[in-house]
Amino acid sequence: MKRFSLAILLSLFVASPAFADSACKAVGADGKPLAGAAKVSHMKKCCEDNAKSADGKALSGAAKTSFVKKCMG
Repeated sequence: MKRFSLAILLSLFVASPAFADSACKAVGADGKPLAGAAKVSHMKKCCEDNAKSADGKALSGAAKTSFVKKCMG
């Protein structure tokens, strides 16, 4: 039972980066990756749209600013 729980726990750590990257992709309408100012603008908008607290409410003020900085950086 301990091995099974350890395997589940380790698989969650391995899978978490894959889930984090799927939220925002900077890709244009033609399917090509965005670059430069277009990429920055898209990522900022995406980060602001996804700025939600643990209970699902939209963040505002300093909490939103902090979230967007972490998301962009």
